[in-house]
Amino acid sequence: MAALLFFFSTILYSYINYSVDKELESSLTKQAKYIFATYPDVKKGIEEHRELIQKTLHINAEIIYLPDANYSTTHVHQYKKGKEYFFELHFPYNFQQQAYLNISANITKQKHIQQQVYKSIIFVNLLTMGLIILYAYFLSGMLISTLRILTEKLSKRNESMMEPLETKELPKEFEPLAQSINALMMRIQNFVKYKKELFIGAAHELKTPLAVMKTKTQVTLMKKSYNQKDLKEALKQNITSIDEMNKIVSSILEFGRAEGAQFETPIYINVIAFLQKKAEDFKILADANGQKFEYELTPAQLTLCMQPLLLTQIIQNFIQNALKFTPNNKTVFLKSYLLEGNLVIEVIDEGEGIDENKDLFAPFIRSQTSSGTGLGLFLAKSASDAMGAMISIKNREETQGTIARVILPKYPFCSI
Repeated sequence: MAALLFFFSTILYSYINYSVDKELESSLTKQAKYIFATYPDVKKGIEEHRELIQKTLHINAEIIYLPDANYSTTHVHQYKKGKEYFFELHFPYNFQQQAYLNISANITKQKHIQQQVYKSIIFVNLLTMGLIILYAYFLSGMLISTLRILTEKLSKRNESMMEPLETKELPKEFEPLAQSINALMMRIQNFVKYKKELFIGAAHELKTPLAVMKTKTQVTLMKKSYNQKDLKEALKQNITSIDEMNKIVSSILEFGRAEGAQFETPIYINVIAFLQKKAEDFKILADANGQKFEYELTPAQLTLCMQPLLLTQIIQNFIQNALKFTPNNKTVFLKSYLLEGNLVIEVIDEGEGIDENKDLFAPFIRSQTSSGTGLGLFLAKSASDAMGAMISIKNREETQGTIARVILPKYPFCSI
C-alpha cells in the first residue's frame, strides 16, 4: 500500500510540475512577443529600458548569441543558482546570427510552493492511509467478533439441539447469513426428524405383513395333513402381504424422490398462473369421477421465488385427498388469497372429515377407509417445511368436510 501511495503521489506531483512549467513557458512566451511588439529595435529597447522591464514584467531580458545552438523554435530550460531557481526561455531573434532573446524569471517561490504541495500530498495520503488502516482494524475486529459469536452458537448445535440463531444481536450485514444458516438448520432438523419417523414407521408397517405371512405359513405347515387348497390359500395370503409391503416400499421410494425435489433450484414463478393450470387439470379428473371442482384464485397474479416441485407435491396431495374422500355430486373448492402479505392456498372439500386427535402429518397415519400408505401428508409437510411455508388441515365448522391450508411466506428464502 505504501508503494502504491508513493506511486500515485509521484504521478500527481509530476502532473502539477508539468502544468506549472507549461504555464510559465506560456507566460514568458507572451512576454517575449510583447517585447517584440513594443520595441521596433528589440536589442536597443532592452538596453534602454532594462530596469523598467525588470520592475514591470519581473523578468530579465537580453539578446544573447549561441553559435553552437540550432534552435528554430522557442527553447526553455530550468536551472538552479545557489538556493534560487530560474526558468529561462530562448526566443529566436536573428537565426542567421544565432541570436536569441533570452528571458529569465526567478521561480524560487513557485518551486517552494510546489514542494509544499508535494509534502501536503504525502501528508494527506499518509493520514488517509492511517485512517483506512484504523478503520480496517476496527471493522475486521467487529467482523471477527461477530464470526466468533456465530462460531460459538453453531458449535453448540447438534442433532438434538437445532434451535435457530437469534439475529437481533448480530449486525444487519450478517442477518442474511444468519437467515441462511437458520434455513439450513431447519432443513437438517426436518430431515433428521422425518427420517427417524419414516424408519420407525416403515419398520412397524413392514412388520405386520411379515408377521401375517409367517403365521399363515406356520399354521399351514402345522396341519397334520394339508391339501392343495390349503397351500393355495396360504400362497394367496402371502401374495397379499407382499403386495402391501411393495406399496410401503414404493411409498418410501417416493419419499426419496420428494426429498430430492428439495434441492431443486428456486425460481421466480407466477403462483396464480401455476395454480390455475393445476386447477384445470384436476377439474378434468373431477368431471370424469362425477364430482364438482371449482376454484377462485386471487390476486390476479403474484410472483414468488420458490421450488415448483415442492408446491406441486403439496397442492397435488391436498386435491387428491379431497377428491378421494368427497362423494359424487359434491364439490371440491380451491381458493387463494392474500393474508398480511402472505399467500394462503386452501383446498376445501365436502368429505367425511378427519380425526383431529391424530397427527395426520406423521408417516403411515391414515384413516380407516383409506387404502393408501399414509405418506401423502407426511410428504406434503416435508415439502412445506423445506419451503418455509406453514401447512395445516382441519374440519370445517359450518358443515361436513375439511380445509387443507398452506401459507406461503411473502419473502421466501431464495438463493438465486
